[in-house]
Amino acid sequence: MQRIKKDDFFQISEEGGVLPLEMPLKSQKKDQELTIGIPRESIMDEKRIPLTPQGVKMLAANGFKIMIEQNAGHSSHFSDREYSEAGAFITPEKAELYKADMILKIALPTEEEIGFIKQGTIIFSSLNIPNLHQQQLTGLMQKQVTAFAYENIQDSGGILPFMQSMSEIAGKAAVLIASDYLTIFKGEGILMGGITGVPPTEVVILGAGTVGLYAARTALALGADVKVFDNSLQKLRRLNLIHNLNIYNSVIHTDLLTKVLKTADVVIGALHPQNGRTPCVVSEDMVMQMKENAVIIDVSIDHGGCFETSEVTTLSNPVYLKHGVIHYCVPNISSAVPQTASNAFNNILVPMLLQFQRCGSLLNYFWDYPYTRHGVFIYKGILTNRFIGTKFNLQSKAIDLLLASNL
Repeated sequence: MQRIKKDDFFQISEEGGVLPLEMPLKSQKKDQELTIGIPRESIMDEKRIPLTPQGVKMLAANGFKIMIEQNAGHSSHFSDREYSEAGAFITPEKAELYKADMILKIALPTEEEIGFIKQGTIIFSSLNIPNLHQQQLTGLMQKQVTAFAYENIQDSGGILPFMQSMSEIAGKAAVLIASDYLTIFKGEGILMGGITGVPPTEVVILGAGTVGLYAARTALALGADVKVFDNSLQKLRRLNLIHNLNIYNSVIHTDLLTKVLKTADVVIGALHPQNGRTPCVVSEDMVMQMKENAVIIDVSIDHGGCFETSEVTTLSNPVYLKHGVIHYCVPNISSAVPQTASNAFNNILVPMLLQFQRCGSLLNYFWDYPYTRHGVFIYKGILTNRFIGTKFNLQSKAIDLLLASNL
């Protein structure tokens, strides 16, 4: 009996239209002009934009039609003229933008914006679970959208590229912001890092992830004395072995941390959330023992914060004084440097959109680039994120099962 090879099996199956569920028939590619809508962000202090004029120019040259709301790039210092010359159509009508095949935003669409969305739209935005409302979810589901969350999108290596870039920015920015608040204009007139003959600034970093790593690198480059705390031995070991940062590090012990905080000039909170909430490792009593005009930068505030004294602030009113300590608790810290952050979004989004165009359909895209499925939290109106479903008591279904059913 002649043995049938695996490749022959798929060829025979494809001709008969009986591919197994793990590999359903791909939809035929269609030559079509994809339209992209980029609204101006309506959330307070959100200054970023997902595409730069350079990204628009590249996409327009590949057949995309791009509509941008008037002044959408103003806060990132990209003018309407730059976008227009790159090939975008500028419109003052927000509702017009939501007729596009794809919507690119930074923040999740508001309930008002969801009303403009047409059925079946593809949306890229942040999810920001701590500030997510059930009405937004159900509104998007009713519009049968497919929604990607930047923070969950993976690349072929399993890395979260958007989170990686924003974390790099947040780590560097945290140190530079702290340096600003140490000066005579806002603090006691301390130069970050010190100089010859003057003791270096003491910087304590809570968290050895990407934010903590880039904060440590930046503080070291400025000459500061850096101490890093984390309960993950693997992350602490990585600082020394992989990144060659021979700095003081320790697991988090309350007594030791209290002692270190008493002499710290800057404390940066960058712990990773656990079950949706950042561990609160610094009590109010510990903050009360810190030096007067010391600076706390709580990068983890969008997931509750590392300090008991942390309260959410905004870019327009970023700090407050509590127990003599300066607190900076802005959730979207990368929005403080919107042009850099916008370029980071652009550099990741443009290749993804070109990949999508080459695939010709959403189904083909998910089968050709299976790792992109991790970024989807709604697929054609069906909730696919189990954590969100549990949080809001909504039914969710695994996207792999939906794709296998060729829905």
